[in-house]
Amino acid sequence: MVRTIDGTEALTADMTAWRRDLHAHPETAFEEERTSDFVAEKLASFGLEVHRGLAKTGVVGLLRNGEGPAVAFRADMDALHIHEQTNLPHASRNPGRMHACGHDGHTAMLLGAARHLSAHPNFQGTIAFVFQPAEENEGGGRVMVEDGLFEKFPVEQVYGMHNWPGLEVGKIALRPGPIMAAYDIFELTLTGKGTHAAMPHLGTDTILAGTQIVNAWQTIASRSVHPVDSAVISVTQFHAGDTWNVLPATAVLRGTTRTFRKEVQDMVERRMGELAKAIAGGFGVEAEMRYERRYPSTVNEAGATELARRAAAGVVGESGLDLDPMPSMGAEDFAFMLQQRPGCYVWVGAGPSDGGRNLHSPHYDFNDAVLPIGLSYWVRLAETVLPRAA
Repeated sequence: MVRTIDGTEALTADMTAWRRDLHAHPETAFEEERTSDFVAEKLASFGLEVHRGLAKTGVVGLLRNGEGPAVAFRADMDALHIHEQTNLPHASRNPGRMHACGHDGHTAMLLGAARHLSAHPNFQGTIAFVFQPAEENEGGGRVMVEDGLFEKFPVEQVYGMHNWPGLEVGKIALRPGPIMAAYDIFELTLTGKGTHAAMPHLGTDTILAGTQIVNAWQTIASRSVHPVDSAVISVTQFHAGDTWNVLPATAVLRGTTRTFRKEVQDMVERRMGELAKAIAGGFGVEAEMRYERRYPSTVNEAGATELARRAAAGVVGESGLDLDPMPSMGAEDFAFMLQQRPGCYVWVGAGPSDGGRNLHSPHYDFNDAVLPIGLSYWVRLAETVLPRAA
């Protein structure tokens, strides 16, 4: 049974209005100007000390209540380059941009927590409410860290949250150790000798070489990775040729890999390069590999996870906890913050994911039933990780 904090009804009405306003005005990576203004104005109206400029559009609100430790609570603010197809009254008014991952809800819930805790500071210490830009692909969390987030706001722990379609509303999932995968990208350029398609013996076939490389890469997970470890290699682009009767001189393959452990990540990168060069060479083709590490694995620290578990149980009860969720091969740049400070990242159930209600779908809309649960989790977490006010 869900036990939300006192005063939830009024706060939920406001959070819903905030969330839908943000949903109607989505902004993508490092362009969250209106969103940043919205967040900063709300935080200032709650009486928080507001800091702006980290990672260009990031906002940090500080709430101090006497002497004590300091912690950070983080929400992401950015939208995706997706054309919304919900036809809702609060649908995106910015063509080609959409809150298709629930960051509008994450921002609204953390704002609600900031308002409640500023009015009812039942803790001693400092909370940094971190509103991060550019979580989707562009590493805003990394940029905030590089811009001195933890030097300017020296917190001892950091916590994050994401709504999770497919997990029942009223459930919270968390676990120590890896919960989200490392996210890398790659680009392989194959260069051969183009020729007439009817005379393949006069050239070197980059398409044939590329197809063999794609097949060989899939053996890495099955034959080079330990069976109890995990790895995904997905070729998502294969660009070659412009006409019917020419074997092209170049082909370009792009895609992504996902891993949990750095040792596996290192091995996957090495083996992909080795196989590409060896196979391409066998076909008389040159191979140039570019491999870029985007996000590390999101790894929850055990002690912080136990504190998050206690706070979550205070909201959804022990029966509402999933303490052994299967880690996701999706990625999250909150990982950069967890590399710098111990903390925990949880999933809050958002209900069924059928009918296009899954993340990154043009039919997705954040489930407002989650708002009071997420708000209550943040408040209980503050009261759990910080000493109670005297």
